[in-house]
Amino acid sequence: MQRTLSPVCLALALGILSASCSQDATTPTDPPISADRQGDGNNAPVTYAVIGDVPYGAAALTSFPTLIGAINGDPAVRRVIHVGDIKSGTTLCSDAWFNSIATDFTTFTDPLVYAIGDNEWTDCHRLNNGGYNPLERLAKVRELFFANPGFTLGGQQVKIKAEDNYPENQRWMTSDVVFSVLHIIGSNNGRAPWFGDRASPVGETPAETAAREAEWSARDAADLRWLERTFQQAKEEHAKGVVLFFQADMWHPDDRAAGASFTAFTGFVQRLAQLAIAFRRPVLLVAGDSHDYRVDVGVPWFSLYGVTPPTNITQVIVDRSIEDDIDYLRLKIDPKSAAVFSWEQVFVPVI
Repeated sequence: MQRTLSPVCLALALGILSASCSQDATTPTDPPISADRQGDGNNAPVTYAVIGDVPYGAAALTSFPTLIGAINGDPAVRRVIHVGDIKSGTTLCSDAWFNSIATDFTTFTDPLVYAIGDNEWTDCHRLNNGGYNPLERLAKVRELFFANPGFTLGGQQVKIKAEDNYPENQRWMTSDVVFSVLHIIGSNNGRAPWFGDRASPVGETPAETAAREAEWSARDAADLRWLERTFQQAKEEHAKGVVLFFQADMWHPDDRAAGASFTAFTGFVQRLAQLAIAFRRPVLLVAGDSHDYRVDVGVPWFSLYGVTPPTNITQVIVDRSIEDDIDYLRLKIDPKSAAVFSWEQVFVPVI
């Protein structure tokens, strides 16, 4: 979604997750890949870089290599996670734009995991985005960024788990924490009506409405299955914590105040609350969408979905990585520390 932003300042926050390491096995038919050495089965700390809502327009696209270079130059970072929106809400959803981002993604020296956002497909129906059919754009995003399902992007092709038919839903385990990526997006999780600014025909046709609803229903079911499998693995592996990456800020006070609908997230939030309470150990949500760095300890906004907020969940909203400044979130798991999970904003000098 396109929205007005406010400045952010440097912040440091601590969570409570724990760590040790595991790695998904490859099969003899897998293509050659780089070794995923995040801990190598010991208790070594691991650090990730998290970015989101980037590059947001032509100016940000020009600065994107600066951000990538800073992350590549951070010796602590072992993996990069992009939590969605690889273009602004008013940028054309063109193949040329997508190809430029795909090219930039190859310049990350670490493995890159990408969570799909709303701007790159469901919002592409807007006239200023090119008036595309969103399902055609979603197919293009999957074709381009998930051509090799079950492997990361970036400079190292590392094997991770991926959901059948939804390769963007990905999962891995490191430092005794299960990490999971889910296709959960803004615009009411992709359920917001399409073609509202189209002159002829005006708005959605009945066939387009049916297609939109069918896509949301199937993807929501897939996300729920992936969520269940994530917590099942955490239980079986006796994990110390769970981290979920996705695009949507399901609280988003500004959009709520503006009248946006959030009904399509209800089933997911309610099931997540049940699983988190049963798990009992720390759960971290990392999202973007609303653009301003924010930490929601105890996710009080779960009450908006009719459930008691689980005290073991914290959400971090990642700042829009290129705006008035350039920054990324450095996310660290250190099983030898008392507060095993920590994060900080890292600001990149602009010369």
